[in-house]
Amino acid sequence: MPRLKDEPLSTPVVTPSARPMSENPTGDWRSVAPRIDAEKCTGCLLCWKFCPEACVDVAGEVPRIDLHYCKGCGVCATECPAHCVHMSEEAAS
Repeated sequence: MPRLKDEPLSTPVVTPSARPMSENPTGDWRSVAPRIDAEKCTGCLLCWKFCPEACVDVAGEVPRIDLHYCKGCGVCATECPAHCVHMSEEAAS
């Protein structure tokens, strides 16, 4: 996108949080959560690649979603070509 003539050429200042991610879980307010059907999973890892929160763990044979950080956006379910990721309602707390 072209810059406006009066727009500064500097980069915005971003201040990272002093707290580690382990102290900042963000998944407790979602209303739906992804569930992976292990039998249908082909191991393509597109759920991991497209997750905007990087909460998909691919250490095992089947990806695992860390629900402490998942915000329930559904990108993993949308991008899954095998349709093995399904969004399900969370229980009310």
